[in-house]
Amino acid sequence: MNIKATNKINKVVTITLNPALDLTGSLQALVQGGVSLVERSDFHAAGKGVNVARVLSDLGADVTVTGFLGQDNQELFCQLFEEMGATDRFIRVEGSTRINVKLVESNGAVSDINFPGVTVNQHAIDLFEQTLDELCCNHDFFVLAGSLPNGVTPEMCANWVRKLKNKGKKVLFDSSRAALEAGIEAAPWLIKPNDEELADFAQQPVASEKDVIAIAEQLSTKGIDNIVVSLGAKGVMWLNQDQWLAAKPPKMTVVSTVGAGDTLVAGLCWGHMQKMEKHQLLTFATALSALAVSQVGVGVAEVAEVIALQQQVEINPISSEFK
Repeated sequence: MNIKATNKINKVVTITLNPALDLTGSLQALVQGGVSLVERSDFHAAGKGVNVARVLSDLGADVTVTGFLGQDNQELFCQLFEEMGATDRFIRVEGSTRINVKLVESNGAVSDINFPGVTVNQHAIDLFEQTLDELCCNHDFFVLAGSLPNGVTPEMCANWVRKLKNKGKKVLFDSSRAALEAGIEAAPWLIKPNDEELADFAQQPVASEKDVIAIAEQLSTKGIDNIVVSLGAKGVMWLNQDQWLAAKPPKMTVVSTVGAGDTLVAGLCWGHMQKMEKHQLLTFATALSALAVSQVGVGVAEVAEVIALQQQVEINPISSEFK
């Protein structure tokens, strides 16, 4: 499904500062220090923001993509953006976009080998900031997702979040480590850490719902409107306006978890763009992410499958015993 809509409610910008070409191989088991035989493979344009853009495009959004892209190996990205019908506002920089290798074992374990990316200079940064200013004129939703390339500091990233927020834009921010820490201080409209990223940020274990609640409620005091924590097969927890909701997906046959978090971000963004009621929004985003783990690659072949799965998502307010 790829139904393009032209009204402003469906317009969105995804920002991928450090995209990647993903080389994914599926195998029975990884043999460390020896030879591993890959049974099937896939090589495609990716990066967290690019993945979000692909899902949003499938859902019917009018997507503009931007960030920094190596000019020496941009062909797969250009093909993908044309296929999606996305508006390409990426800033081209010297060199090649990085390649990330993902090895998916039959038990669901994923080993990531991430190579370094391009180096972004001041001229490219100036062009990117000019592009953001232009896109602010006719877009309300901005998704900034992924890691940072050489030349872009966490402080720069936080300043871009702050700049968009000050212009009244809804910024959905999904990153990790130093970028997440700096971005949180800029108080984006929505963040979506997983439990590992939340534990890394808080420098303490996250072993229960009570742990998630304690850390997230502290974060909410910084002015972040929506804190969504993904817990893998256990589901999703969402804090908004001092109210918690928890969603639990149905049990899925896991083929690959690659892109499931990005798909969740896309679902959250689409739900807010469509002004869905909160329960409907969370069940839709959770079902979308659950469906993603049952397939190889990112995207939505049939929205009807998501809607059918949505009926099986359990959703409840967090009971008082956890608070």
